[in-house]
Amino acid sequence: MHAERPLEAARSWFAAFNAHDLEALLALYAEDARHFSPKLLVRRPETGGWVQGKEALRDWWRDAFERLPSLHYEPTRLIADGTAVFMEYVRHVQGEADLRVGEVLELAADGRIAASRVYHG
Repeated sequence: MHAERPLEAARSWFAAFNAHDLEALLALYAEDARHFSPKLLVRRPETGGWVQGKEALRDWWRDAFERLPSLHYEPTRLIADGTAVFMEYVRHVQGEADLRVGEVLELAADGRIAASRVYHG
């Protein structure tokens, strides 16, 4: 897989996320995709920070979009190889301090996201 494919996935991911378009966002993921987030660990400690599968992702992001209608990510850097992309961005939510975030998207052979992991303080 060539590096442009993960970069395209990242650009599509930001467009869908910032539009709060849940279906477009989920369409980027494999059916059994895994996702880790420190926010999951805090808000849903029983998950250990992980969710797996599109329905679990749907529930997680639906909750975020409903709770945080001003949620917006500003990409600052994308670094990709043939199978993954590291995304650096700033999380903006009205009334909260901006948060610098790193996230890795790992792509399956078909180009859909197989795993993602969020990093922040």
